[in-house]
This record gives sequence, C-alpha cells and structure tokens, in this order.
Amino acid sequence: MDTIHKIGRRKTAVARIYLSEGKGNITINDRAFDNYFTTGTLQYKVKQPLMLTENEKSFDISVSVFGGGVTGQAEAIRLAISRALCEIDAENRSVLKPEGLLTRDPRMVERKKFGQKKARKKFQFSKR
Repeated sequence: MDTIHKIGRRKTAVARIYLSEGKGNITINDRAFDNYFTTGTLQYKVKQPLMLTENEKSFDISVSVFGGGVTGQAEAIRLAISRALCEIDAENRSVLKPEGLLTRDPRMVERKKFGQKKARKKFQFSKR
C-alpha cells in the first residue's frame, strides 16, 4: 500500500494527513498525538473513524495542521482520516457515513458588519 494523502477542513483549520501502513502512531506537526491534543474529548474525535472501522493499530498517520483552534483542528483531522479510510476500503463508507464523519461541516464565523458592534449585535439605541 502506498501513502495516502487527504485534506480535511473545519472552520478555518486545514489538516493534511499522510496515512500509511504501520502500528498506529499518530504525529501532529512533528509532535506526539497525546502531547498535541491533551483532552480526552479531542483525542476521541481524532481516533473516532479509526475506532469505528477497527483500524486503530493498522495505520501510521502523519498530520500537518494549521489555522483555527484546537476543536476545529481535531475535527479537520477527523474528516481527513475518514476520507482516507474510504479510499482504502469502500466498505468503510457505510460505517462512517451514518455517523456523519464524511460531511464537511459548513458552519463558519459570520463576518462583522459596519455600523454594528459585531456580526448581529447592534450598538445601543438611544431615543433621546
């Protein structure tokens, strides 16, 4: 099997993963996986597609991620891993799709408008 390269995005985070056969090592921006994502929730999000397809110990994943915050980065990595697993075996798609792991989350931050305090919040109105 050759190395598979996939991209995942979420909010402003962009994750590029390189998935190859191995023992289950995950490195993110040249750092250890549990060193980069310290909370259990974020670690679970990244490993979720591997756990659902029972491939936790069969692939080494090298990740380059930038932009956004930690949650956006974790979910971008999750999407990229899900896409790579579908390319390896088409049967993985039937497992990942019902969980919503193959859907790019389109929600983005709404821009601030002029004459307003934030995107939707207005300046305080004074009648007199």
